[in-house]
Amino acid sequence: MASQVLVAANRGPLSYAIDAEGGLSARRGGGGLVSGLSAALAEQPGALWICAALSEADREAVRRGVAEPGVRMLDIDPTVYDAAYNGIANSVLWFTHHHLYDIPREPVFDAEFRRRWDAYVAYNEAFARALAQEAAEGARVLVQDYHLALVPGQLRELRPDLRIGHFTHTPWASREFMAMLPDDIRSQLVWGMLGADRLGFHTWEWAANFITGATREDARGIAEAFFPTGTPERGVWQRRTVPDGCGLGKQRFTEVTYYPLGVDADELRALAHRPEVDEKLAQLRAEVGGLKTIARVDRTELSKNVLRGLLAYRELLTVHPEWRGRVVHLASAYPSRQDLAVYRAYTESVRELAAEINEEFGMADWKPVLVSVQDDFARSLAVYRMADVALVNPVRDGMNLVAKEIPVVSEAGCVLVLSTGAGAYAELRQDALTVNPYDVSATAEALHAALAMPAAERAERTERLAAAATALPPAQWLAAQLTDLLA
Repeated sequence: MASQVLVAANRGPLSYAIDAEGGLSARRGGGGLVSGLSAALAEQPGALWICAALSEADREAVRRGVAEPGVRMLDIDPTVYDAAYNGIANSVLWFTHHHLYDIPREPVFDAEFRRRWDAYVAYNEAFARALAQEAAEGARVLVQDYHLALVPGQLRELRPDLRIGHFTHTPWASREFMAMLPDDIRSQLVWGMLGADRLGFHTWEWAANFITGATREDARGIAEAFFPTGTPERGVWQRRTVPDGCGLGKQRFTEVTYYPLGVDADELRALAHRPEVDEKLAQLRAEVGGLKTIARVDRTELSKNVLRGLLAYRELLTVHPEWRGRVVHLASAYPSRQDLAVYRAYTESVRELAAEINEEFGMADWKPVLVSVQDDFARSLAVYRMADVALVNPVRDGMNLVAKEIPVVSEAGCVLVLSTGAGAYAELRQDALTVNPYDVSATAEALHAALAMPAAERAERTERLAAAATALPPAQWLAAQLTDLLA
């Protein structure tokens, strides 16, 4: 039966495991995107989620015809998938959008890059074909993230009747970084995005970057510049495109705006008070004692700025020795993308720097940093509950929901130290202590001010942060995009 609402994302809402007897069992998929979309789609009867089979067990489930309601997995050749996902999405597009290149050495666009780009095109085409097959006449399709940036344009050629949206969960690169891409690749990328009726980003800044970078020469056809429409506070901009030989037949419009994803307070608080979280919390409190806590919960992703956060903590202990023996840094830094050498090296650097701080300042009865490099969601929620200070200092991030989650579940009130590079900065800056993510000394001073903040002020700030963080929870976030696709 064809679906009226479809979501396409690299990662699905579940994954499979093969037991010793060869049987398959399904479990909930990981990641913040999965969590948010799963809750939102539950309120859309008959919705279909199309995703890639990520493991051999997933691919075996597809081959056996195992199907969970509301989910279709695509068995994409593992070599094609690796070249598209690791070779392009995570090694090129992620680095471009997050401005992470070591410019004297990177990027290099050579024959190997072209081979991987062909795989990225094929990977996107697999999603476009599946969506075209499954969508009812006039259905609404929401394509998720930079992994699938070409899908809107590809799907538009297959099914011009559909209402197509694309949401980017990362920043969008500045015009200067987009210009690093080869001209034809940049053109394909932007034209793929312009296949959508509506493009969404977490912040107006990221939407504006797309607008300023999507110049005439980026589109295969005649395209007018973006112009504002609707109410100024929503920041909706529109671009008229006249197709050139792509079979669309008539001009149409792409609208660009932003939807700042928030937190479902009730769900998050319920998760944070499960028995397994209570157990982790008791363990942490026994380990920390009555000391103040500075918490961070991140993947060891290069953009998260974990190393500079640790350097700021070390400077805090150096410049303000009165905090020695009185504070513990709970640093949860979960390994990310360990199949890429640069990420493995970064994770090891985090471990080494934490060990150096403990060696330099530690005492028999005090360990300054308690670092966890295990993906332990229950421990993370326990850290949220007991945090006195939350450090969220990315150099560049799409949203960074941790900055919104911690104030929602904090028990005693939590001061948020937030960098200007976080997507959440625009919404939370009034009640956070904000810092330049590169300024280690300023971050150290912000940590000092946060630790010394009076309890009453801390509680008031936390209450306002929590209100801002829950302004657009996942179900409303998705519903707003679906409603706008009908406009």
